[in-house]
Amino acid sequence: MPNQLANWHQLISSGDVSKLDDILADNASFHSPVVHTPQLGKDITKMYLSAAFHVLLNESFHYVREVTDANNTILEFMVDVDGVQVNGVDMIHWDQDGKIDDFKVMLRPYKAINLIKDKMKEMLERL
Repeated sequence: MPNQLANWHQLISSGDVSKLDDILADNASFHSPVVHTPQLGKDITKMYLSAAFHVLLNESFHYVREVTDANNTILEFMVDVDGVQVNGVDMIHWDQDGKIDDFKVMLRPYKAINLIKDKMKEMLERL
């Protein structure tokens, strides 16, 4: 799994959403902090992650904590979006082929959740 995690960090550094195709499993699922049901499938997971890249990946984005085991990675991040400090957690599960088959995002504080929800909605409408 170290290579997969290194690939994820490289993808985050580059912001190149086209690389998501290489790292997502066909049966990937995405769990949004504001949508109550999992979003199922590679295409919709890629759509949500692409929107998140556009909304969150700016010069202030950085991971502050990383916890891993054989098939799981938990990455805590901080980012400033429109003057609001967003604190979040990406919970990633890797399948036996080293691809992401489950991606869950949690955000805090409440003010950040509302801001990101609005920005993600706007970005998803464009995709």
